[in-house]
Amino acid sequence: MENRRILTTGLREEDRELEPKLRPATLESYIGQESVKENMRVFIEAAKQRKEALDHVLLYGPPGLGKTTLSNIIANEMDVHIKTTSGPAIERPGDMAAVLNSLNEGDILFIDEIHRLNRMIEEILYPAMEDFVIDIMIGKGPGARSVRLDLPRFTLIGATTRIGLLTAPLRDRFGVVQRLEPYSVENLKIILKRSAAVLQVEMEEGGAEEIARRSRGTPRLANRMLKRVRDFAQVRYDGVITEEVARFALDLLDIDKVGLDQTDRKMLLTMIEKFGGGPVGLDTLAASINEESETIEDVYEPYLLQLGYIQRTPRGRVVTRLGYAHFGMTPPEN
Repeated sequence: MENRRILTTGLREEDRELEPKLRPATLESYIGQESVKENMRVFIEAAKQRKEALDHVLLYGPPGLGKTTLSNIIANEMDVHIKTTSGPAIERPGDMAAVLNSLNEGDILFIDEIHRLNRMIEEILYPAMEDFVIDIMIGKGPGARSVRLDLPRFTLIGATTRIGLLTAPLRDRFGVVQRLEPYSVENLKIILKRSAAVLQVEMEEGGAEEIARRSRGTPRLANRMLKRVRDFAQVRYDGVITEEVARFALDLLDIDKVGLDQTDRKMLLTMIEKFGGGPVGLDTLAASINEESETIEDVYEPYLLQLGYIQRTPRGRVVTRLGYAHFGMTPPEN
C-alpha cells in the first residue's frame, strides 16, 4: 500500500531517474537549510585551509530533505571523490573492510541509512573513524591472527532518518552532527522553479505555490508532484503549469490542500468515527485500517504530528481539535 502512494517520502524507482538531474552541485545553489549550509561552509573552508580531511559528518532528519544531495555537494566543495553505499548493503565485516581499503586520501564515504548497519560492522568502523586503521583476521582456527592495516584519512558521512537507533559509541564518533528540517513553501517554490527549468516545462507562480503547499515540506515530493502535474498540463491543457492546472491535477490525485492523501484521511477518520477521536492503541489502529504498525509509525504519523492533527499520549493516539477542524467537525467536549 505505502509503495503505491505518491506521497511516500522514500526513494522510488521513478525518483532514481529524475533526482540526479535536479540535484544542485554547490552549496550556493542548494536551497534552504541555511544554518546547516552556513556551518558546513565554515567546516569545509577550515579543512581546506589546513589541507586536512573533513571531520566525520552525521546528517539526520525525515526522508526526502536532501541528505544525499548535501553529501555530494560536500564532496564537490572539498574537491574529492565520494563512494556511496547504504547500511543494508553491507552485510559482512569483510564488505566494510573492502570498502574502507579502497578509499584514497581525503575521500568521502557516504553511508545512507547508517542506523541499519549491524553491530559487527560498527565495530570495524570505530578504529577506522578514530585512528584510521582496521583490524582484519587472517586464517581460521588456532592459526588465525589479526593484522592491522593503515587507512588514508577519509571522511565518513552518515545519513539517517532515525538517529535514535544509532548506538551511542557510533554517534559520538561524528564530529559534525546536523539536522535537516522540513522546507518552507517559499523555498519549495524556488526548488520547483529550478526543477521546471531543468525539465523544460513552463510554470507560473500560482502553479509553483499550489504544488509547494501540498508537498509536506519535502523537495522529493515537490519534484515528484511536479512530474505528475506536468503530464496533466501536457495532455489536458496547453503545457503550462498554472494554478488551475496544479489544483486540478493534485485534486485528481487525491492530495488535499495541506498535503494529506486518502490514506492519511482514512487514518484520521477511523480514529474519529470508530474510536471517538481516541485514545487508540497503535496495534488497534493498524488492524482497523489494515496497515502495519511500523508503517503507521514511520510513514503516516510524522506528518500528522507535524501538522498538530494527532497527539501521542501514554494511552494511545488522539485526534486534536485541528484534526477535527480539517474535516469541518466539532470535537467532543472531553
